[in-house]
Amino acid sequence: MTKYIFTTGGVISSLGKGIASASIAKILESHKIKVSLMKLDPYINMDPGTMNPYQHGEVYVTEDGAETDLDLGHYERFTNARMTKFNNATTGQVYNAVLLRERRGDYLGQTIQVIPHITDEIKDRIKKAAQTSDADVLIVEIGGTVGDIESLPFLEAARQFRLDVGYNNTLYIHLTLIPYVRSAGEIKTKPTQHSVGKLREIGIQPDVLLCRTEKELSDDIKDKISLFCNVRREAVIEAPDAETIYEVPLIYNAQGLDKILLKHFGIKYKATDLKSWKTDVVQKILNPKHEVTIAVVGKYIGLQDAYKSIYESLTHAGIFNDTKVIIKRVDSEDVEKHGADKLLGGLSGILVPGGFGYRGIEGKIKAIKYAREHKIPFFGLCLGMQCAVIEFARNRCALKDANSTEFSPDTKNPVISLLDEQRGIKDMGGTMRLGIYPCEIKKGSTAYKAYGKEIVMERHRHRYEFNNKYRALMSKNGLIFSGIYPNKNLVEMVEVKDHPYFIAVQYHPEFKSKPDKPHPLFRDFIKAALKK
Repeated sequence: MTKYIFTTGGVISSLGKGIASASIAKILESHKIKVSLMKLDPYINMDPGTMNPYQHGEVYVTEDGAETDLDLGHYERFTNARMTKFNNATTGQVYNAVLLRERRGDYLGQTIQVIPHITDEIKDRIKKAAQTSDADVLIVEIGGTVGDIESLPFLEAARQFRLDVGYNNTLYIHLTLIPYVRSAGEIKTKPTQHSVGKLREIGIQPDVLLCRTEKELSDDIKDKISLFCNVRREAVIEAPDAETIYEVPLIYNAQGLDKILLKHFGIKYKATDLKSWKTDVVQKILNPKHEVTIAVVGKYIGLQDAYKSIYESLTHAGIFNDTKVIIKRVDSEDVEKHGADKLLGGLSGILVPGGFGYRGIEGKIKAIKYAREHKIPFFGLCLGMQCAVIEFARNRCALKDANSTEFSPDTKNPVISLLDEQRGIKDMGGTMRLGIYPCEIKKGSTAYKAYGKEIVMERHRHRYEFNNKYRALMSKNGLIFSGIYPNKNLVEMVEVKDHPYFIAVQYHPEFKSKPDKPHPLFRDFIKAALKK
């Protein structure tokens, strides 16, 4: 039978439940246990696909085309688990499924209630995630903070799960905060006591506490937490601030968290194999030989999580090249106001990420022109590729009014436009080109040197495409179409001749990068930046 771990959070948000869950999964994988993970999100949206990046952060896309929470990115980066649409569920999806069944009459006239109908739907989705992944252990992260009204149905479903599958098949981990009050010079456990108390009111007694702290916890403090929270002393695990998120599995493992989990589940303990993770990932991040500075020119720079997978992919590429990647976050609107020379001069590379809407677009185009003309290694992603095409059309092909129909519906030179199949779509959620598609790589191109093969599979999230009417003109002026989606002859990748590294792709390679296996295009981008 599949074993289930439920991860909850208390005191404040943004403590890092996603990193904690991914780290626990990494530890279990080191014991040769097949693991999968699931995120339960309490918001009523069907998915984050139509949500503002400033509110939600990055939308992570799975291979089967689901728009999901960014924590699924952590799950895939830390482990070998492959996320699908079954690994993320929202309140909106749960209620929608129940109401559709009610309208069909499936409940035979019953009064529909949170318990049992909503909680049963949540439990069914958890079991479905375990079945589709064939996991030995499924880690279920419950979004929000204990005490939030939105999370209550998920917590109630988690409580019921132990009754359904048994004590030794379920385990509850609570991530909490142990604040240090500087004015008093003391560590305070009361917020954690209240958080655990709130969880126990719901009917869940945590088996393990992960205590986020900036100060080392003394034995006396751990004894106090154990006593007042009714948690075994050895299960009070210190979760200090780490220099890199990839160090967290090592920190947990050093305190014997793996032994606690395996003992609870009745799984025989075997020595872990985290040596390569320590030497090939963590130590290279902490002790790099080289250093480069990369500008990320975007429109959602104000929020760290808006480009989470991109930042992590740059770190992964740095690990491979034994290089510390310093990221300079540049608002594309500032480039519009102050110019590229002032903001981008002296950098090792420029990356332009995806996004939607006209705001900041001209700044992205200026940044791309600067990279092209000054021979600075450049990498464009999704909208970054579309902006690269617009810049090339305007400045190398003399199409001064070239634009995308997303920004200028009446432009005379729509080098980027909607596919026919996208015209007339009214529902914005889940209707883009989503998920994994094949890309045919041109031999001899920079991309082919990176990938080393002719066909690659990459993940997409976009609505607008390159207009093939302009392919001959741009090719004549030096734009290389190095990647094509063969089924529909759509441009997936462009390069510029006689440039140290100028690649722009329509897809999102950042969703396939791992710390111990960086994406080839990110890897070679940092290699080129290092040479510069």
